[in-house]
Amino acid sequence: MVDKVLFVCVENAGRSIMAEAFFNKYAPKNFQPISAGTKPASKVNPIVIQAMKEVGINLSLKKPKNLSKKMITKPKKIVSMGCIDKESCPALFFNNVIDWQIPDPKGQSIEEIRKIRDQIDSKVKELVSSLQE
Repeated sequence: MVDKVLFVCVENAGRSIMAEAFFNKYAPKNFQPISAGTKPASKVNPIVIQAMKEVGINLSLKKPKNLSKKMITKPKKIVSMGCIDKESCPALFFNNVIDWQIPDPKGQSIEEIRKIRDQIDSKVKELVSSLQE
């Protein structure tokens, strides 16, 4: 059986996409990451794509996804990037939610996005470690 880990933000164009990619890189094979947004953007932030390419991860083919009820019914963990509230997504407050409070990369410089990327990388490593205990 595969355990799902859901990464959620509003647009699914930066933070949650990066978290999903890092989780894919580090997690054991019995885990499957999913990322989604409550109001997905039309495309992934191009500067996020550039910053991830610098660490060897290609996000150029990723598309933001809409958060569905099915996604939040059975994940092992739900991780909010710090941008979800009860009004935009009340279902997220019912079970097993971790809130990382990561700054939004939208409108940020490449330098700031690199800091956000590295923060997400570190948080994902901690999460993967905790799931293996």
